[in-house]
Amino acid sequence: MNYKEAYENGINKLSRVGIPDAGLDARLLLEYVCNTSHSTLYAHPDKELTEKEEKDYEALIARREGREPVAYILGNQDFMGLNFRVNENVLIPEQDTENLVEEALRFCEDGMRVLDLCTGSGCIALSILNFSNDTKAVCTDISDKALAIATENSERLGLKERAEFIHTDLFPPKDGSRYDLVVSNPPYIASDVIETLAPEVKDFEPRLALDGDDDGLSFYRRIVNEVPEYLYSNGYLIMEIGYDQGQAVKELLEQDERYHDIEVIKDYSGNDRVVRACFY
Repeated sequence: MNYKEAYENGINKLSRVGIPDAGLDARLLLEYVCNTSHSTLYAHPDKELTEKEEKDYEALIARREGREPVAYILGNQDFMGLNFRVNENVLIPEQDTENLVEEALRFCEDGMRVLDLCTGSGCIALSILNFSNDTKAVCTDISDKALAIATENSERLGLKERAEFIHTDLFPPKDGSRYDLVVSNPPYIASDVIETLAPEVKDFEPRLALDGDDDGLSFYRRIVNEVPEYLYSNGYLIMEIGYDQGQAVKELLEQDERYHDIEVIKDYSGNDRVVRACFY
């Protein structure tokens, strides 16, 4: 089987089971197996696959037919122009979350300290560190397996010395440490909504990182209530939210007199995506 035939066969199999972007997924998996680039399909469509490549490609296509996300199959995902290691223990970094990083970088100055709650793959904190100078981050997660991935990512990106990872339920121990920025992409999907999500999400991404309890706001309440013990005066809290949670999270902050300069920021699709507040 040649390269073009393998690619078309992959598209057909993925299309039959209703995979969105079947062409893109088939190409990415083929490039992974054959260690090729995007140009190979156009420059060398008659390139013959080895027996092993053909077998490996069929195996990966079968995994994708089962709705396993491509990022988990490949073991990595690009985010903010960086490449992050991912597996089933962490959420796949999404473009929507780049809005949170971009907003944080607007308020991040050299030498600042950042606290990243529910760090997962570490993509938020490590991206902030990568695009700033002399900053340091403390990153927390309740999952040891997620922290192992985040630590690996810090090493791969050359940021190990600037990032600390702590296993804890949301906040690090209260030792008087203060931060200039607190960022978080917490679990925010209501429990009964999770089963309505695409199979790639509900069947493969870690439920621990998705489930925001009955109304999806449980973690926001905890963060809004407790984060003042960790922020410097005039420090900022910046959180990702669901597209329909902007008003609810804004009201949580407005009801607490310790916050001001509260704003809901939209993503590039026009949906509410980030909430920012300054601590007095």
